[in-house]
Amino acid sequence: MRHLIMTALALGTVSVAHAAAAAAAAAPVPVPAATLRPDQVQFRALYQELVETNTTLSAGSCTLAAERMAARLRTAGYTDAELTPFGTPEKPREGGLVVVLEGADAAAKPMLLLAHIDVVEANASDWTRDPFKLVEERGYFYARGASDDKAMAAIFTDTMIRLRSEKRPQRTVKLALTCGEETTYAFNGAQYLADNKRALIDAEFALNEGGGGVLDAAGKRAELSMQVGEKATQNYTLTVTNPGGHSSRPVKPNAIVQLAQAIVKLDTREFPVDLNATTRAYFTQMGAFTPGPRGAAMKAIVANPGDKAADALLSTDSALHSTLRTTCVATLAGAGHANNALPQKATANINCRIAPGESVQAVQATIVATIADPAVTLTLVPPIRPTPGSPPLDPRIIEPARKLAAEMFPGVPMVPVMSTGASDAIFLFARGIPTYGIPGIFHDADYGGIHGLNEHISTRSVYDGRDYLHRLVRIYADAK
Repeated sequence: MRHLIMTALALGTVSVAHAAAAAAAAAPVPVPAATLRPDQVQFRALYQELVETNTTLSAGSCTLAAERMAARLRTAGYTDAELTPFGTPEKPREGGLVVVLEGADAAAKPMLLLAHIDVVEANASDWTRDPFKLVEERGYFYARGASDDKAMAAIFTDTMIRLRSEKRPQRTVKLALTCGEETTYAFNGAQYLADNKRALIDAEFALNEGGGGVLDAAGKRAELSMQVGEKATQNYTLTVTNPGGHSSRPVKPNAIVQLAQAIVKLDTREFPVDLNATTRAYFTQMGAFTPGPRGAAMKAIVANPGDKAADALLSTDSALHSTLRTTCVATLAGAGHANNALPQKATANINCRIAPGESVQAVQATIVATIADPAVTLTLVPPIRPTPGSPPLDPRIIEPARKLAAEMFPGVPMVPVMSTGASDAIFLFARGIPTYGIPGIFHDADYGGIHGLNEHISTRSVYDGRDYLHRLVRIYADAK
């Protein structure tokens, strides 16, 4: 998960530090093993096997994890014809798996479940526990990938097993377990499938990570979200070159100074507010039950995206600021070659998060115009990935999720959100498969150490999320 969903934190209702402290003081109630249903016991074993299969890029193997999930699917009755391992010879440890369960109605278009099984690196010496052992303590599961994204990958695999033993669904259900989501320059399974195996994953829509739920500081369910669209990520390099010389005889222009001036110009340049159907719906719904000036500003920005006062108030929150517009920020810089020499070259990486519907080239042109210095060159940094539009706010997708959430999590509002980061959904959307980040799995307000130390998720969230997601997939699979 190279992104975090919009949450109640974005509304300023609780700070991360306060939430983390409160969550530590009020740990969730454990789920005793003796109370687990037989199907939950079986799921836990699958979940544990997937989590304990190291899938880091440096030392792990997604291919092995996919093979282990395939073995469980075969035990459940899937044939080799229904299981398609994939990968490339150049990346033997970065393979994945596609599972296809044919539906009863040949006229019904398939649906696709997408989950990545690779995880962010974890230095065991820094962790309190072994990051590649699933540990259950104080009502939490601890391990690298316990949340991101092996909870969903395990639930989706388990759902395919359960669907096999139940009444045959009306539409075909597919599952893609992929590698490479967490590392930009790794083999990306979702991109490979979209570019090379489009027919295999063909679907009317796909379900992915990116949505979810948030627990408040007391551990109660506070908010649910369904991700409907995301920003694109694109890097650019600023470069300034200069003949240099001896530092005892400074001359102008200085490459470092020129680069710094360019960065300052870009830092003070705000892209305009750019609302789409999803962000309009988000601010409309959140504005209805957010009290005070913040709620009023949400209503005002929907009514008039050019409202400077509303923009300024909402933009004091970094998440809301990014939701309102394209953003570009300097993330890396390098210059010079010796302490006693004038710099001959200075470079900086500019990381942009581009709003749906805006092109990489248009953002590039804006950066060039903002800097307005021909001595500063701007180049695109590969990979140059598609800039997705937003999937439709399709009531056939949104309303079943909302209705089921109201039944299982009464009183918890569900809103559509646009991710300010990026996920593998961009590759599917580029090939005509609208992809939604579904709700159901609740996270602590601090996101439980995702990508960081001692990653964890409440056991109750995993088991309840499993029930929710299975029921939701079943509803979609049987819909006419």
